[in-house]
Amino acid sequence: MNERILAEPNQVVRRFFALDTQTYQAGALDVKTKELLGLVASLVLRCDDCISYHVAQCREARVGRDEMFEAFSVGLVVGGSIVIPHMRRAVDFLDRLEAGEAVAGPHAHD
Repeated sequence: MNERILAEPNQVVRRFFALDTQTYQAGALDVKTKELLGLVASLVLRCDDCISYHVAQCREARVGRDEMFEAFSVGLVVGGSIVIPHMRRAVDFLDRLEAGEAVAGPHAHD
């Protein structure tokens, strides 16, 4: 879907996608830290697609399960109990990734 969107001659959309991509590249913060930040923000914003994307990106960045659960706890404290259903889905997705039963779907960060 990203290819279809980016094929349109809209510079605002293209620039936003480029900014998003650049944001998650290593800089003063490493990729692992940035993906954990993205995961926490996605939990607080309660975006399941974004949460799944960042869980998968965290795994790719070699974030350990304990580190991921610490990020989940930050999201839970910041976002409150309304985050719990999203955290449940995140843990289910993480379990399926670890078991080789799931793959990350497309997302704006691709």
